[in-house]
Amino acid sequence: MVTLTDDDFNRLYKYIQKNYGIDLSKKKQLIVSRLSNSLTAEGYESFHDYVELILSGKDQESTVSMLNKLTTNYTYFLREKEHYDFLWNTILPEIKKKHAVDKAVYIWSAGCSSGEEPYTIMMYLLEFFGAEAGKWDLRILASDISQNILNSAMNPTYGEESLSKLPPNWQKKYFVKTQDGNYTIAPAIKNNVVFRTFNLMNPIKWKHTFDLIFCRNVMIYFDQPTKDALVKRFYDVTDPNGYLFIGHSEGLNKATCPYKYLLPAIYQKV
Repeated sequence: MVTLTDDDFNRLYKYIQKNYGIDLSKKKQLIVSRLSNSLTAEGYESFHDYVELILSGKDQESTVSMLNKLTTNYTYFLREKEHYDFLWNTILPEIKKKHAVDKAVYIWSAGCSSGEEPYTIMMYLLEFFGAEAGKWDLRILASDISQNILNSAMNPTYGEESLSKLPPNWQKKYFVKTQDGNYTIAPAIKNNVVFRTFNLMNPIKWKHTFDLIFCRNVMIYFDQPTKDALVKRFYDVTDPNGYLFIGHSEGLNKATCPYKYLLPAIYQKV
C-alpha cells in the first residue's frame, strides 16, 4: 500500500476543503484505503507525486475522479421514500395549481450521481400528470461535478437490486432489460432529464428558480461554513413556497438556515 505522510495529507485535505468544500480533515485512513489501489495501478510509489498533481490543478479529471472515490455513496431508485411520498401528496398538487398557465415544473437534482434520483423524480412526474403529461414541460435538471459520472447517468446500466424498491409495474414500464441481465432507462424517462456538470461551490446561475431542490447525502461531506453558504445559495434560487430536500443523515444549522423546517429532511421557503 502506498504511503501518505502527514504533510501530504494536510496539503491534500486543505486543498479539497478550500476548492470543493469537502471536509476530510479526519479522514486520512479513508483517503489511503480508497485511493491506494488505483495509485498503485498507475505506478505511484507514494502519495507525494499524486498530491503534487492534484494541487497543480492541471488535471481536473483526476481531481474529480479522486473526489468521486472519496465521497461515493451507495444509491438506488426510490431512496428515502418519505421524500417521494411528500412530493406526490403535497408538492405536485401545489405545482399543478401554481403552474396551471405556464405548465412547467422546475426541479433540480443537485449531486445526482449515477442518475437514480432524477430518473425516480421523472417517474413520479409522469405518473402524477398521467394523460396530461404531454401538455407539461416536465424536464428535470440534474447536476454533478463529474462529467464521467454524468456520462454513465446519461447512458446508464443498473442492476436488478437497484430497482427493487420500485413498484413492479414501474420496472416494466420505465426500464429496458439488456442482454447481460441488467437494465437501462426507457427513453420516456431518459429524454426528460437534462444533465449538466456543476460544482456546488460556484455561484448558482440557472435560467429558472426552482419549485423543489433535491440535495441529498451531498452536504454530509461539507464543513459547516460551506454548508451554510450553499444552503443560502439554494434559498436564493428557490421559488417562494418552494422546497429543499436533504438526506435524512444530514442536518441544517437552525441558527442560520433561512428555510422553515417542516419534516425530517424537508424544508420550505416561506
